[in-house]
Amino acid sequence: MANVPHRLVNHPGTLTPLEPDRPLPQPLSHSPSVVASPTPPRYPQAPPSFRPDHMHSPNLLSPSNGIRTGSPIPRMSTPPGPPVFNTPVKPAAVPFRSSPATPQPMGYSSATASSLPVSTPSYYSNGSSTGSQRDLPDVVRMEEPIAADSPYVLFSANKVLRQKKLANVASLGFGAIVSAGREISPGPQIIQRDPHRCLHCGAYSNPYTSILIGSGQWQCVICEKMNGSKGEYVALSKDELRNYPELSLPLVDYVQTGNRRPGFVPASDSRTSAPVVLVIDECLDEPHLQHLQSSLHAFVDSLPQTTRLGIVVYGRTVSIYDFSEESVASADVISGAKSPSAESMKSLIYGTGVYLSPMHASLKVAHEIFSSLRPYTLNVPEASRDRCLGTAVEAALAIIQGPSAEMSRGVVRRAGGNSRIIVCAGGPITYGPGSVPHSMSHPNYPYMEKTAIKWMETLGREAHRHNTVVDILCAGTCPLRVPVLQPLAKTSGGVLVLHDDFGEAFGVDLQRAATRAAGSHGLLEVRCSDDIRITQVIGPGEEAYSETHETFKSDPAVCIQMLSVEETQSFSISMENKRDIQGDHVFFQFAFHYSDVYQADVSRVITFKLPTVDSVSAYLQSVVDEAAAVLISKRTLLIAKSQKDAVDMRATVDERIKDIALKFGSQVPKSKLYSFPKELSSLPELLFHLRRGPLLGNIIGSEDERSVLRNLFLNASFDLSLRMVAPRCLMHQEGGTFEELPAYDLSMQSDKAVILDHGTDVFIWLGAELSADEVKSAAVLAACRTLAEELTEFRFPAPRILAFKEGSSQARYFVCRLIPAHKDPPYEQEARFPQIRRLAAEQRRKLKSSFIEFDEESFCEWMRSLKVVPPEPR
Repeated sequence: MANVPHRLVNHPGTLTPLEPDRPLPQPLSHSPSVVASPTPPRYPQAPPSFRPDHMHSPNLLSPSNGIRTGSPIPRMSTPPGPPVFNTPVKPAAVPFRSSPATPQPMGYSSATASSLPVSTPSYYSNGSSTGSQRDLPDVVRMEEPIAADSPYVLFSANKVLRQKKLANVASLGFGAIVSAGREISPGPQIIQRDPHRCLHCGAYSNPYTSILIGSGQWQCVICEKMNGSKGEYVALSKDELRNYPELSLPLVDYVQTGNRRPGFVPASDSRTSAPVVLVIDECLDEPHLQHLQSSLHAFVDSLPQTTRLGIVVYGRTVSIYDFSEESVASADVISGAKSPSAESMKSLIYGTGVYLSPMHASLKVAHEIFSSLRPYTLNVPEASRDRCLGTAVEAALAIIQGPSAEMSRGVVRRAGGNSRIIVCAGGPITYGPGSVPHSMSHPNYPYMEKTAIKWMETLGREAHRHNTVVDILCAGTCPLRVPVLQPLAKTSGGVLVLHDDFGEAFGVDLQRAATRAAGSHGLLEVRCSDDIRITQVIGPGEEAYSETHETFKSDPAVCIQMLSVEETQSFSISMENKRDIQGDHVFFQFAFHYSDVYQADVSRVITFKLPTVDSVSAYLQSVVDEAAAVLISKRTLLIAKSQKDAVDMRATVDERIKDIALKFGSQVPKSKLYSFPKELSSLPELLFHLRRGPLLGNIIGSEDERSVLRNLFLNASFDLSLRMVAPRCLMHQEGGTFEELPAYDLSMQSDKAVILDHGTDVFIWLGAELSADEVKSAAVLAACRTLAEELTEFRFPAPRILAFKEGSSQARYFVCRLIPAHKDPPYEQEARFPQIRRLAAEQRRKLKSSFIEFDEESFCEWMRSLKVVPPEPR
């Protein structure tokens, strides 16, 4: 018989229920409360007065960093939350291909955690059974209508095509963008007990589970096997079962407090007490050093008083600064030519020096250290100066792992939460382990670069093993040899960022890098109905080997080891049909397991049920254009590793548009043209932005910059990814308001100011007529800059915010990212850019005459060159 999700069994027969695991429970009011948490302020037990019938829907807070709430999925006209990004990973054997500023978490009130079911571990029946629901009068199906939108999961379509041939059309594809989401927020979705999991496939009980209320047995929605619940789910009615959060909410957080490190001394807030070690390049010229010193002074002033700081400076040697001297900058120096030996680091760490110290005790010393830095004095080009970055990071890891005397109390404390090393680099690593020759023309450069990359990858994995993230913030004009530095950041779960200088944007990134939340020991499990196959995963992780996670009898899960667990990183998961689907629904379950910043073990479980359809039109109407565009873009960028690859991928985008029109569109009568499906009206324009923007286009000339941007994009949250693909255009209006418009060059009206948010860059353009009025233009510029800062308040890395006037040399950065719609006929301009209808005839004439003609195609011209009729805008 067909595999139908609504049925308890997949073959006929009468189900004999298993014996109840225990008698009916006592009345709910007598249920004991959960076991007291070792960290009450964060994960409290429910008070005795808390009753399950007082539960409310989960309080999923509004996100600030690219995580969505329960509102409908916004289109391009809706402002995105400030985003963040991460690094891609290498391909793995599983279909796997290869971190953010965070608001401070809320404290938890004493009545936020669920007190039901009781705080006892779950047990499973040793057998399974099959049968028909119709034979069981006490079968309860828990499912309730739940919207397809989720704060943490966004599907490319909210329905699934049944026909395998059409569903698996590669040009469109199907998949989901998945994020671990925000930190635990107060609400009944917090469960402080072990979950009920299927013995066969490992899936979790959820709101779509069918339950035998007489015995408490439940049927898994993934494998359709029966499982026992030790009587937990024995109930008198369906309403009673709804008191269990996992049976009524699509998202639940199973939280187990405690610490996996025996040597850890608890702190009031392990996030702020986790060490931050600065690794600073001392081979800088005076202008760069002055900017860096200003950023470093502001950085330490911004740190919480309990944050423990270490400072390591590197050039040809490594200086590890000692905080025990309160009035002078004092450092222990080791050679940078080779890795420090265990004996030398042991004698250093167990000596009298203090290399990690809380800010409340060491702020003055830190300022003294930064002020004591001196510019590079030798007459050696920037790229040829000896920099032993590898040895410096090894030393930083050693002082994080070794004991650190806390000056205020004199006790030994080990790191809690994710430790963080932040490298401030002004040039390539050219000395010591992991180094490459000064010149790329060195005859042995390819071999030495390969060796250096492998060494850096090993160092990054060592940092990850010790729960330490390495972020590399680079600045200046010196070539950085990104292929050598990238593996260190990537494999440790960190991020590599390029800046023009060590000024404002660098300083903001420095602060956000140190304070953003990061979990550890992350694992993502993805399970779906047997009709669906996962074909590819792109994101900040690697294949998880079986010894690193729990396994079950017939576990179909794709398991991914997360290099770092941060709020706005995401995984792009591509899927396809194994066969024609017979059932009315398919199920998807995503489980994130990690230790959060407070050292509690969290399992965040999110379950989805999507309807299946035969109608192609119904399927296309359910497609989320922005999500589909982001998934397509990430699959495309995964292949575009070089400039040559990027050129090839532009042609791939063209072929994709033609194939979607051929498979899902219709042929224009008496013509060889095909109409693009009207249901996907936004998709082709989004992909047009992709092929001509910085990700695939010719805007970026530096291969280092292109590589960094690609790596950031592959791990970026949905909102940031969308902004990096297609910029967001906001025009300033009278009265201080802003109107969102398509990112067309028709927005370049001389009496207006325009903001263009392209993810990693934000541009403010002031028209010439507006700029002529200095008072008015100053007020408008201030309003635009304020909005730009609000849009990017929590974005990491912090984007450049550039402001310029019409006709200036910098304006080319703005113009090249806009679609040249001025080339289209007036009726198409009005259809796709309605704001232009409000312009008088003379204003339109002036606007048209302001453009410089060049060969680049408009969106409509590009579509027609592919023999495709562009869809009408919605």
